[in-house]
Amino acid sequence: MIIKIRDSRTTFYRLISLIGLFISFFNTIAYAATDDQLSSIKHTAESFIQAQIELPKSGTMTIEAARIDSRIYATDCPIPLSASLPGRLNTSGNTSVLIECQPDDWKVYVPVKTELMMPLVTALSSLSKGHSISSNDLTLTLVNSRTYRRGGYANPNELIGSRIKRSVRAGDVVEKNDICMVCRNDSVIIKAEKGELSILTKGTALGDGALGDKVNVKNDKSKRIVSGIVTAVGEISIRF
Repeated sequence: MIIKIRDSRTTFYRLISLIGLFISFFNTIAYAATDDQLSSIKHTAESFIQAQIELPKSGTMTIEAARIDSRIYATDCPIPLSASLPGRLNTSGNTSVLIECQPDDWKVYVPVKTELMMPLVTALSSLSKGHSISSNDLTLTLVNSRTYRRGGYANPNELIGSRIKRSVRAGDVVEKNDICMVCRNDSVIIKAEKGELSILTKGTALGDGALGDKVNVKNDKSKRIVSGIVTAVGEISIRF
């Protein structure tokens, strides 16, 4: 009789467990998000990321939200879904977007993958040290911003007349450290500016520099050494 009681209890507990599993299963089905709800969540996340990133001229960007588990709780929200950025925005990589329906009190984090391709100046052929760049040497190529984070250029015309400081292979991005727009001992134009007044004079560069670099230059007339910013090939600007 004791063995029979134990067997009955075991059977009873197993039956209760099975009933619990069925209830849990049917509850999951009842509250699972519909395809339309999942689509709305993904679209909201992708549109939010697209609005956060300024697309470079002639650049391209792909945005794709990750697949969302259909077992999440969601409703047909009575107001437009809200989106926010709980962490850092990644222009090429994964970013987590928080999607919320405040009236119905639910939220979900959606991973969104972005890939930003930006146009950068690349070499059409190998460029050796000392070479003076012409328009035939350069082209624009779309480069993944995630894999390229160094100083490149978006406008080939800015580099025409620059000299190569270190060799560049065909297909490589022409970087800031590869060139000098103003090179040591070069004759340059010194543009002295004060308000709307601009005075041009000639000088000699005392160092190498690319766009935006600070370079010392000697005024050929006064022999005075001043410091200015490289603003173009063969040009240094000084503001007073």
